[in-house]
Amino acid sequence: MRFIGVDPATTTGFVALDEEGNVLVETPVMGEGKKEKGGISVKKLVSLENKFYGLLKLDDIIAIEQPAYGTQTAVTAGMIHGGLRTMMFRKGFSEFIEVNPARTKKFVNVESWEGEKGKKRRLNSEEQKAAVEVAALAHFGYTHPIHDVIDAYIIARISLAVHSVRNGGSLESYTSYQQEVIRDIISPPPKVKNPRKKDCNPKPKTSKRPGKPAAAGSHTHLKEQQFLF
Repeated sequence: MRFIGVDPATTTGFVALDEEGNVLVETPVMGEGKKEKGGISVKKLVSLENKFYGLLKLDDIIAIEQPAYGTQTAVTAGMIHGGLRTMMFRKGFSEFIEVNPARTKKFVNVESWEGEKGKKRRLNSEEQKAAVEVAALAHFGYTHPIHDVIDAYIIARISLAVHSVRNGGSLESYTSYQQEVIRDIISPPPKVKNPRKKDCNPKPKTSKRPGKPAAAGSHTHLKEQQFLF
């Protein structure tokens, strides 16, 4: 049995661990084909999918990172994330662990914000990558020259942890923030309504045709009513 971590991107991170957490496979997966500015060509996408498919084994326990909210390359991300999930389904995996990008960071105690309350600022992409790299080394003694593979390693660790706890392993053997990630994956918390959205009553539907002025009174003639023309 292997525990797989997948960080989908044009360079997809792929890591496989054994039951002791030892690294069996650590590799960036890239499709072959012409580079396309700001996206990925169909040829390159299919090549990436085929390579990913070939890395999977039937007894794998897979965790895959979800698309980041508000990503600037949403179409490309959608193509890659959808394609890799299709490959997993074709291989026979109807179930796998979905990991929110924020939980990947939380598992190694990395926040997207820094500073005191009221004066916090959001870390940019490069700063977050650097923080995750340092944290992965501090927590697990793991590093890799390609950041997507580091992310995939952390996700593989989450896969191993979730499987262990689901099968009777001790939750207390993990740090408090790791326990929170594991619990939220095993028993997802209820979705909280966005307070920014106005809770207003929708306008009642009307059969009135747009552009037609409303008449004073009913348009429906009663049976006894006489027409005036």
